[in-house]
Amino acid sequence: MSDQTSTSPLPRILRSLGVGDRGLASATPLTGGTYNTVTRVTLTDGRDWVVKTPPPHSGGLRYERNLLVNEATFYTAAAQAGIRGSVIPHVVHSEPDPTAPTGAYLVMTACPGRPWYELDAAEDAGDKARLRDEARLRTELGCLVGRLHTITGSGGFGYPAAPFGPPAATWRTAFTAMTEAVLADAVTYRAPLPYPVDRIRTVLAHAAPVLDDVTRPALVHFDLWQGNLLVTGEPGARAVGGIIDGERMFWGDPVADFVSLALFGELEEDREFLTGYAEGSGRAVEFSDSVRLRLALYRSYLYLIMLVETVPRGVGSEAAEETRQLVAPHLVAALDAVSRAANARSGG
Repeated sequence: MSDQTSTSPLPRILRSLGVGDRGLASATPLTGGTYNTVTRVTLTDGRDWVVKTPPPHSGGLRYERNLLVNEATFYTAAAQAGIRGSVIPHVVHSEPDPTAPTGAYLVMTACPGRPWYELDAAEDAGDKARLRDEARLRTELGCLVGRLHTITGSGGFGYPAAPFGPPAATWRTAFTAMTEAVLADAVTYRAPLPYPVDRIRTVLAHAAPVLDDVTRPALVHFDLWQGNLLVTGEPGARAVGGIIDGERMFWGDPVADFVSLALFGELEEDREFLTGYAEGSGRAVEFSDSVRLRLALYRSYLYLIMLVETVPRGVGSEAAEETRQLVAPHLVAALDAVSRAANARSGG
């Protein structure tokens, strides 16, 4: 085994699955993640796995406790949707990691393809085949996400790993706990935010009644940016090869997934995605006042995470400032949208 595997929990994990040195063809660290350690493992019998292990420390945001429990739950639940082929990884094994205070490890099958954003970077944006691929991929992705959103959790709302306690009976209770946790993290880490924490809390609380419009705990990935979407095929014949990194999933409002699917943009303008989504979910998305207000709340939550996590991640002052310059204006816009919509809803 390589030096990389000998200094990690990987050998022990593989041995527990009956894989010794002679059964391992290669073990390659994968980059791009910001929390867990990820290794792609190829076995001599041709099987291709991805092994994720938690960090050997307990630092991080409150919601990040036992993240890989969430990811295993996502893949197991998604299998119920009957999604074609290997688009969703299959869980090979998952159990608590006794060497890490931050949760379980996870072994899953590897999905084919490369990150979607790499295609955009490598190909001519004006290429007709690429544009046709983009439209078809967005429609296919919409169908897949729509099917995922038909899956309903049976245990209540919130993160399966239960970082804030047992699942909540209502979405308002669960989402309030989620936002309170990241605001507490902002205080703990003294993260620079565009508004004081108490002001943000007040804005979010004023809009909280709209969360009662959500009565079904749907399967929500909440990290569907193009780095977590794999694409296969040659130009002109692209297909979605994988939906990965479900570690930040929760049971909640399916509308929440629309944030990362159009980060800093508007999914309402994505005709191809919405067409596919209606096919996969069996219903068209209506961008009502309630949906738009909830979208603004979920944008606020995601942007808060993006700003606060730069501190415990130790990304460095330059990268942290770049993130702040990019994300802070979007957080301000989202919170202002929440305030306006909540006032209109309450007649204030």
